[in-house]
Amino acid sequence: MTTHKSEAPPTAAQQQQPSTEEMVRANQANWDARTPVHVASEFYGLDGSRSAEDWFAPFEWTDLGDLTGRDVLHLQCHLGTETAAFAARGAAHTVGLDFSAAAVAEARRLAGEAGRDMEFVRSDVHRAVAALGGRRFDVIYTGKGALCYLPDLTAWAETVSSLLRPGGTFYLVEFHPLLDALGPTPSPDRQQLRLHHDYLAGRGAIRSDTPCTYTDGPPVQGATTSYEWRHGLGEVISAVIGAGLTVELVRETELLPWKRFDSMVPSENGWWRLPPSEPIIPLLYALRAVKARG
Repeated sequence: MTTHKSEAPPTAAQQQQPSTEEMVRANQANWDARTPVHVASEFYGLDGSRSAEDWFAPFEWTDLGDLTGRDVLHLQCHLGTETAAFAARGAAHTVGLDFSAAAVAEARRLAGEAGRDMEFVRSDVHRAVAALGGRRFDVIYTGKGALCYLPDLTAWAETVSSLLRPGGTFYLVEFHPLLDALGPTPSPDRQQLRLHHDYLAGRGAIRSDTPCTYTDGPPVQGATTSYEWRHGLGEVISAVIGAGLTVELVRETELLPWKRFDSMVPSENGWWRLPPSEPIIPLLYALRAVKARG
């Protein structure tokens, strides 16, 4: 005999929690509002002070191999600043996809002004298969601040697998979940890094409401609310394997493409790392997986 306990009524906080679809729409509005801030920022260097190559660590090109004649898709591409590097390296056709209409419009404008032959498509990543008309690609690239905006990595990985041709390569370069868990604590002489946030998923989305972004530039006007989901390394790898892809390589590195913490110092390639006085910890990771042939 099974007995059932009556469920307690939802708390006020639970009643006010938006649905996943509402949180994704809020993120879309937030990235629309961020776009003019990022276009105006020195961080992105759209005045020519930064090149597309600046956003890549040397190991990324080693891992990706020769792109000549290959069809490349960049998921969650934002302004297309990284997307341009694939076209410059000989990709046969380069496509960027993002859910922000404002970002896609800017990416198209920037590509046109630079005379780059690239295509940009507006779509939520989970609807990418339909948005791209069933096309498939030799290489799919994503990362550097992308996965935290995805509530369901299982659905995401299945989408990636559906978009890859047999024998195709998926390459993810993403901020390490340990980096997302760290936060600076002021001390008399310098900031000290301590664990402040969750490393693993399990407590739902984290809400943020701020007019500031990770760049310089003016404050965000309008939609300042966004939501992020935590995804541990194990969750990411398991999702990719579960989608039928074979993981070939996982890297962890102490390098970042921008100065996240005050104490960081320049590295040899123009990226940033923590100073020698700090422990060596992973701040970025890369994952390469392939889809079986036939």
